[in-house]
Amino acid sequence: MIGCYVLYSKKLNKFYVGATQEDLSERIAKHNYQSYGKHRFTAKASDWELFLFISTDDYAKAVRIERKIKSMKSSAYIRNLRQYPELLNKLVSST
Repeated sequence: MIGCYVLYSKKLNKFYVGATQEDLSERIAKHNYQSYGKHRFTAKASDWELFLFISTDDYAKAVRIERKIKSMKSSAYIRNLRQYPELLNKLVSST
């Protein structure tokens, strides 16, 4: 499963954006169990859940989408991506 994913933590009230080529459920479990190290951003919480997944044909496109979302620096933008399909379609087609 290749794509860009957005996780949400209720404990932190924060989003985390990433790209993956791995199985998505395994990736989320790794974030929740601090498999990427105790000093990583996602190690601050163990309640990460999938907020949004954007499937792509290749990993390079997933990374471009990830960087675009991160460059917006906006939780409102992330919420709008899920709420408004046309905004999500525009993001995917422009990257």
